[in-house]
Amino acid sequence: MNIDTLVERVHNHRCFTHPVFEHWASANPSADVIGALFHQIQNFCAVTRPGGAFPDALASLEFSQESKLLTEIVESEEDHGPELATMAGYILNKAAGRPVLPDLESQKAVEAGLKEFSDRILGALPGYDPETGLLMQTRRAMAVFDGRQASDRDSTLRNLGTALALEMISNRQLIPGEKHCLVDSGLYGATLDDAEMHYLLEHWGEIGAEQMHEQNAIAAVGSVLNESTESLIVEGLDAFLDNLAGLWDVLDAALLAAGHRVTEPAAA
Repeated sequence: MNIDTLVERVHNHRCFTHPVFEHWASANPSADVIGALFHQIQNFCAVTRPGGAFPDALASLEFSQESKLLTEIVESEEDHGPELATMAGYILNKAAGRPVLPDLESQKAVEAGLKEFSDRILGALPGYDPETGLLMQTRRAMAVFDGRQASDRDSTLRNLGTALALEMISNRQLIPGEKHCLVDSGLYGATLDDAEMHYLLEHWGEIGAEQMHEQNAIAAVGSVLNESTESLIVEGLDAFLDNLAGLWDVLDAALLAAGHRVTEPAAA
């Protein structure tokens, strides 16, 4: 297996073409449903940012260039939590037609509000944790990144596979999907020029952060991939894709269950 084959494995996984964001745009969900979905998404995204022991573990295995490439990704993702919270609250307020979450500068206040919506919309689903407001599927997807706290060789190679899948999905499915349903759909009157949408602007397109992240991940994995590392890298890659697809499935079901909301697009 070479890096092109591994990249194609991501392309061919159902997570890569999951319709959750297309359904978001077509269903035009209520503010309550948007808040519930954003609570799951922002918690998942939060655990993908820290490098933990991962970059240093690469260096200790004499993968110094690979460590540098992953460190660049980690440093690029610092402090994005507040921006994601601001964007989520902004879209939710647009959908509601009023300031349901008025303090968009307070990450803590926005995230507490999102959890309330999650408790209301998703709280009855099997495996829902009332303390964190997280679905069982969200926790499983997040748990894949627990391996970044380990520094042994096997965990580090799995982490490389997970990093490749994460950056490819972020660049080619998650960020484009968010742009499709939040901006291109016209549902919320939001544009990438809105200050509150800076999170999406910074990650979108050929000059966005995710493009660099994907290139770094491909380079790092490609230089390490060989017969002795292949199985563990694939294991980490598949774990990410399978568990994220499971999360998209349950969020997609929540969208479809909510039905179609017929409203006029939000004013700019």
